[in-house]
Amino acid sequence: MTTLTVRPIDLSHEAPALAKLCWDYRDLLMTRTVHVPDIMERYYSQSDYAALIEQLPDIHARPKGDILVADLDGTPVGCAMYYLHGTGSCEIKRIFVDQSARGYGAGEKLVRTAMTRAKSDGHDHMVLDTVHTLTEAIALYQRVGFVPAKPFYEPDPAYIDTLRFFDIQL
Repeated sequence: MTTLTVRPIDLSHEAPALAKLCWDYRDLLMTRTVHVPDIMERYYSQSDYAALIEQLPDIHARPKGDILVADLDGTPVGCAMYYLHGTGSCEIKRIFVDQSARGYGAGEKLVRTAMTRAKSDGHDHMVLDTVHTLTEAIALYQRVGFVPAKPFYEPDPAYIDTLRFFDIQL
């Protein structure tokens, strides 16, 4: 029997697993944004992304954020994280499930767990952005209640047709 769990990550010994999931997420984005190749350099250059991965524990620090991991039979196969984004609001980021674990509900469980924990942390609103080619992710966000929203930051006009924004009241 396959067991799926979602829990806060223990970075004292799981930082390499989180880094791998984040790099795999970046690889997926690269394949889904070939129509705007410069977007990866702008938002996810290799050097900036490496620095970002190192900063994730600080960016998503408790009690206003968190980093969650999905385990399938004890192996980390997905992640999601959120952090404070204005008064009462948080942003969920880097929602990713490894290809080998898709179809088990890990993405939905990650998002729902993040929403529940964010609400418990005092957030009443969650926002996210994504690219229009991540159709599976967009379907997931809408299935759990996210609705299309106006940008919550000033996007580069070159990418406005590629980016999608969503929010939800928690």
